[in-house]
Amino acid sequence: MPQLSLHSPVGDLTVSEEHGAIVAVDWGWGRDQTETPLLARAREQLHEYFDAVRLTFDLPLAPAGTPYRQRVWAALQRIPPAATRTYADIARLAGGGPRSVGGANAANPIPILIPCHRVVATGGLGGYSGGDGLATKRALLDLEARTLERARSGAIG
Repeated sequence: MPQLSLHSPVGDLTVSEEHGAIVAVDWGWGRDQTETPLLARAREQLHEYFDAVRLTFDLPLAPAGTPYRQRVWAALQRIPPAATRTYADIARLAGGGPRSVGGANAANPIPILIPCHRVVATGGLGGYSGGDGLATKRALLDLEARTLERARSGAIG
């Protein structure tokens, strides 16, 4: 499976492709590096995201998971950048309960592109299994808030 790694403010990331779609974003540097047109585009879009000039991604995604997890991940993709929803909000859209949404979030194979960091607990941030945990979640939410403010002020198109 082709994969390509990049440095980011939240740590090294490795993006993997299969059958013309992104199937994983993993924390850490991958051993094998293969630059395909799709992986180069994903790396470029992730760099733009971390450079605070992009809020959304235009990439084909194909996360492997159960039908329930697929519903949760589809709901996550509908959360606007810099916005948050609670685990209960996502459960109302995808079914299940807040705990099962948390499990689907933890199993998300394509973090950042499928924005599980935008899901928070009713009483606070909740958890995050990527990178450095809650510090990474806070960093991603803060980055999106700054990028949205820049977009609103006309600093980015």
